Amino acid sequence: MSSIPWGRFPVQPGPSGKSVSRDIVDVLVEMRAGRRPHAVATVVEITGSTSAKTGSKAVIDEQGRVVAGWVGGGCAELMTCSQALQCIETGETAVIDIDLDSEVLGAGMPCGGSMRVYVEPLLPKPVLWIMGHGRVAECLCQMGDMLGLEVRVIDRLLRGEMYPGASQLITDDPGYAKLQPARADYVVVATQHKGDHRSMTRALESEARYIALVASRKRSRLVLDYLRAEGFSAEDLKRVRAPSGLDLGARTPEEIALCVISEIVLVRRGGSGGLMRDTLHESQPEEPGAETVAGASCAG
Repeated sequence: MSSIPWGRFPVQPGPSGKSVSRDIVDVLVEMRAGRRPHAVATVVEITGSTSAKTGSKAVIDEQGRVVAGWVGGGCAELMTCSQALQCIETGETAVIDIDLDSEVLGAGMPCGGSMRVYVEPLLPKPVLWIMGHGRVAECLCQMGDMLGLEVRVIDRLLRGEMYPGASQLITDDPGYAKLQPARADYVVVATQHKGDHRSMTRALESEARYIALVASRKRSRLVLDYLRAEGFSAEDLKRVRAPSGLDLGARTPEEIALCVISEIVLVRRGGSGGLMRDTLHESQPEEPGAETVAGASCAG
């Protein structure tokens, strides 16, 4: 379901009768600036007697708490917040129907009506952290920006005009202290063997969902041996994709970047990595008589 335009349903007053529209806007701005996952719940339909009215909205944070607005109290709020947490986790929207007529089977609020609530998660863009400079890093930045990722690049030799898609260029961080990926972020080390072991150490200390090293097999083994000697466990090292990327037979820097970005999409969207035509053939049973028709066609 598409997002509901804010102007279609005016924000309703809260329990105190005071308008909460400004509070909601302020909180949404703060949430976005702070890169905090949250959800907006909107009452899109009511039947009978309900405390919240059509258009009532609430902002729900990543802890499942209403931080602005109102969509009803009691169990209606609990059900909405519970759904909001699920939406934040999955990234998918949802519509829930809340029965306010039955104390036993419904929401425990015998108001005599029911309501339908649309819940939309608003998640910060995942960050693509790129360590290094050069053509591979430049292409990774461009492709990451095209895919809707927020791109941050760390290297002392960066030239800003080569990274127009980056939201942040960091040139004063030789120890990678500013490399602070969140759990949903992606880290690609493409330092051309300059400090890759140090940046990889920093990346493994985070919860980043994807950590990749752009390097040869020989260099990858050296870096992994270093990390092992630094005390990282076998389970930790399994998180490192080295050499990184899908095997596309890449030769040029642009193709290498494409391999890495393809793997990031694979991880982000939960793909199989197989050929699309193979998945199509596996999902659709062969039609009766197909072989006979094909044979007749060839013979003709």
